[in-house]
Amino acid sequence: MPEQGNVGGGWQERLSALRNTPPVLKIVWQSGPGVVIFGLVARIFASLLPLALLWIPKLIVDAIVHSRVAGQPVSPRLWWLVGAEFSLAVLSGILARAVDYSDSLLADKYTRHVSIQVMKHAAELDLIAYEDPVFYDRLERARVQATDRLGMIQQIGRLIQLVITTITLSVTIIVYSPWLMLLLIAGVLPAFLGESHFAFLGYAKNFRQTPVRRQLDYLRLVGGSKEAAKELKLFGLSGFLTRRFTALSDGIYEQNVALSRRKLIAGAFLSVIAYLGYYSAYAFVIWRTVTGVYSIGLWYLLSGAILQASNNLQQIFSTLSGIADQALFLTDLLAFFEMQPTIRSKPHALPAPRPIVRGFEFRNVSFCYPGNPRLVLDRLSFRLDPGERVALIGENGQGKTTIVKLITRLYDPTEGEILLDGIDLREYNLDDLYREIGVIFQDFMRYEMTARENIAVGRIDELNDLDALKIAARKSLADQVIAQLPGQYEQMLGRRFDGGVDLSGGEWQKVALARAYLRDAQLLILDEPTASLDARSEFEVFQHFAELTAEKMALFISHRFSTVRMADRIMVLENGRIAEQGSHQQLVALGGRYAAMFEMQAASYR
Repeated sequence: MPEQGNVGGGWQERLSALRNTPPVLKIVWQSGPGVVIFGLVARIFASLLPLALLWIPKLIVDAIVHSRVAGQPVSPRLWWLVGAEFSLAVLSGILARAVDYSDSLLADKYTRHVSIQVMKHAAELDLIAYEDPVFYDRLERARVQATDRLGMIQQIGRLIQLVITTITLSVTIIVYSPWLMLLLIAGVLPAFLGESHFAFLGYAKNFRQTPVRRQLDYLRLVGGSKEAAKELKLFGLSGFLTRRFTALSDGIYEQNVALSRRKLIAGAFLSVIAYLGYYSAYAFVIWRTVTGVYSIGLWYLLSGAILQASNNLQQIFSTLSGIADQALFLTDLLAFFEMQPTIRSKPHALPAPRPIVRGFEFRNVSFCYPGNPRLVLDRLSFRLDPGERVALIGENGQGKTTIVKLITRLYDPTEGEILLDGIDLREYNLDDLYREIGVIFQDFMRYEMTARENIAVGRIDELNDLDALKIAARKSLADQVIAQLPGQYEQMLGRRFDGGVDLSGGEWQKVALARAYLRDAQLLILDEPTASLDARSEFEVFQHFAELTAEKMALFISHRFSTVRMADRIMVLENGRIAEQGSHQQLVALGGRYAAMFEMQAASYR
């Protein structure tokens, strides 16, 4: 990917963008081989018709002139020529519609195919990539490019048709006078260079504007979202957001206008040169006809061929410029597809053990996020045994959630190793490992789907097993929530779609908890999923959780000590290490960090 400051500079870079075309054509072929072949054949036949539709009228005109000059009746052959011209005209119309039909089918197939590929590839990439703003910019451009490059595909098909037609017309012109072709090319070439130059300047501008456009999208979302409406009114933020949006959008508008103005002036000048080339060739043909060198029919043929060849040359150069422009925009899509995850299953990876016998072990694990040298975890070591319930507590930023992401292998440690039954997690098949772990994060997803689907995402294979879904809902207490819904398990949740019903934060959390129970996993993890519940409701949920995980490994994070004390072992994290660990009674008796935190929270309830 070129550096931002250098985008759009130099013809070498511009032409190199065309290297993006073959990979895109491969994607197009994969999306619908049959449709591609059908469209290509239709275009080839359509491209041969323009010359035939000029040649037959030439013969007709010459036959009429000969008949008038010789004073003889019109030959019956003339009417066969008229019939042939009619047939070719009808065929031309049919082929044009066949091309449009194939383009329409291919557009649908390509959009569907490439959108699925983007979704699949995005799901394979490392979680840590999503925390990089540069990746987000690339992903955003890739998503747009996945569906907005239909124009390029149609332009490539159009280019093939134009090139074949132009070759047939050019050969005809060159047979009678090579100079005519040189005049046409000399007039069109400057216009092509100008169009290409401004196409690449447009890409450079759009590339620079991507971060700003993301800000505009965010401001547009915040300014009209249900979640922000209360604070916008109470804090009087509407004017602030509007002014910021206006300033950013005005900057983009000024950049767009400046480029469009330059393109208008240069384009007008270059079009004059193109017309000079065409009319010089046209005048030459008229002169040759007037002097008796060319017949009237040949004048008709060459005039039409020059006009169409001139237009086609301009369209070829313009289309090539457009393809190069579109190819540059595809740089991010192809770069996105080239990105490979670092966290993946090894060849012949081991299946996750079932049952787990020795549990998990962190052995001298250190971790820091890319671009930030601070160690979130510093040589951390601990065990999580089968059947044990462990609670993690500590101030924000001490590594609690990072431990969860490491034990689920969403990240790999910077140093050290994490073992499952004495074997490094990296030796296990990822999908198989994930199946043995059920996790609900604080920022769990609220899917704008039915209640049944919202639970089933925990184990999507169980989507149609309503009995299993009901059991999971009963375990998480979500069954009481669903019973109150008009459509119960088929009720659409959320307000995005018609008929949807929104839930309270606590109700959503119970639905999300049902996903974890549906997995029937050997390790259940709750990463502060009940943060928006009141203390009594959270206690009820976790008491139920404790009963349901009696024979499973459980890891949970909570700031409420009424919940934490249910754990068999509590680990207090500080500066990326375990400051204290033990049962609630042991840690209170120790009188250390945990006891102080417990006393502070208990005092607020007295």
